[in-house]
Order: sequence, then C-alpha cells, then structure tokens
Amino acid sequence: MLQKHAGVVLSRFENAGFSIVGAKMIQLSLRVLREHYAHVAAKPFYPEIEQFMSSSPVIVVALQGENIVSKVRDLLGPTDSKKAAKGTIRGDFGTDMMKNVVHASDSDENAKIELSRFFKLDELYSLHSV
Repeated sequence: MLQKHAGVVLSRFENAGFSIVGAKMIQLSLRVLREHYAHVAAKPFYPEIEQFMSSSPVIVVALQGENIVSKVRDLLGPTDSKKAAKGTIRGDFGTDMMKNVVHASDSDENAKIELSRFFKLDELYSLHSV
C-alpha cells in the first residue's frame, strides 16, 4: 500500500531550515537504479532494493543549506528504520531496512554525483546561499 507522506517529509526539510532548490516525481529505471546502487549491486539483498525502488514513482528533491549532508542525515535517522528514533523521518515513517522512506547522500562528493544523476542543471534553481 502506498503511504502518503511526501508533504510531511518535505515540510520537515523546510522546517529544519533547508531550501528546496529542485523537485520532481520520476519512475526510476533499472539502469538508473543499478548506477545509483552500484556499491551494493553484488549483495544478495540488491534485488529487493531494485524491486522496491522501481515499484512506484519517487520524488527526488535537491536541498540547500549549511552542512546539508550531515544535517539531513541526522533528520532522517539510521538507514534501518527499526533502529531509527521516533521523531526522525525514518523512525516515524519507515518500516525496515529496505523501506526506509528517504534516501540521502552520504557525502558532499556523492551529493554532487546524485544531483547530476537526477537533475539537469536547468532544473536546479539556486546553488547559492539562500
């Protein structure tokens, strides 16, 4: 069953002081999923990731803010939603390790790679301090 948390999740990002500088709904292709999850593609759990992430459209969001990567990861909680504290996005809306509601970049370098994977340059409206 598709859960409807998009508005709440986006509000949490904005309430935390982040600016949304790009957003769109897309259906992830198997090619994009394999590229995005290349670091775990050989793991036995990868087919479950691919099945879940391709089962419905996703909303990709580009956020801007100071120390954005670490602050977003704090707001999300750990990848395994069962271990995430209530009050974090994953703790409140995720169900397990594979269905954790939100993906986030783990470094500034990966954030740049992921932004270019999901957005064209003209789809990002500000990369300067807001």
